[in-house]
Amino acid sequence: MAEPFLIGEKMTGGYGAADILHDCTLAVEKGQIAVIVGPNGAGKSTAMKAVFGMLKLRGGHVRLDGEDITQLSPQDRVRKGMGFVPQVNNVFPSLSVEENLEMGAFIRSDNFKDTMEQVYHLFPILKDKRHQPAGELSGGQRQQVAVGRALMTQPKVLMLDEPTAGVSPIVMDELFDRIIEVARTGISILMVEQNARQALEIADQGYVLVQGRNRYTDTGKALMADPEVRRTFLGG
Repeated sequence: MAEPFLIGEKMTGGYGAADILHDCTLAVEKGQIAVIVGPNGAGKSTAMKAVFGMLKLRGGHVRLDGEDITQLSPQDRVRKGMGFVPQVNNVFPSLSVEENLEMGAFIRSDNFKDTMEQVYHLFPILKDKRHQPAGELSGGQRQQVAVGRALMTQPKVLMLDEPTAGVSPIVMDELFDRIIEVARTGISILMVEQNARQALEIADQGYVLVQGRNRYTDTGKALMADPEVRRTFLGG
């Protein structure tokens, strides 16, 4: 069987002496959406950071498109085609929207104007506000800037750490719609999300983590239908 496009396999590691992840495996296929859910403190964001190289693994490995990238720095992983949007401090508040997007193209030597137009097509409000400082935008609009900046690197995989944190339900639905659009262009999405029910609805693959371990792994649809998962993690 062919290996997934991106896989963090049997990852064990943490900060300092304590392991937060224990034999944790996450994977996403090309152009699909994989969602990581679970209770607070389950190691969801830590698992994402491990895949992106921000955490030294004591066990396991990460492979992208068949290549072992376990030893690569986050910067080198960006050059290999990974984009990462952290949950906080993910825009340059004093720079304009357009300047934020230009910062995303730092690894490119070609003309990136077409990519910028694609971002504006995906997020029309950003085009309207392109000369406005990003720090003046609403929370949802700042998230759009952060995602847009990551897309400027033309990633093969886009990793999102709680993209809907602190936004209204309407904005959350809109962000999820845009995430689906991004995946339809062939970009793989790996996402940590607190709004588990809504996230699993759009997920091709779902991972429920508990204390840094895989508790349930299945399609988003199957996890939504699992009475145990619904009762324990989705509020019934």
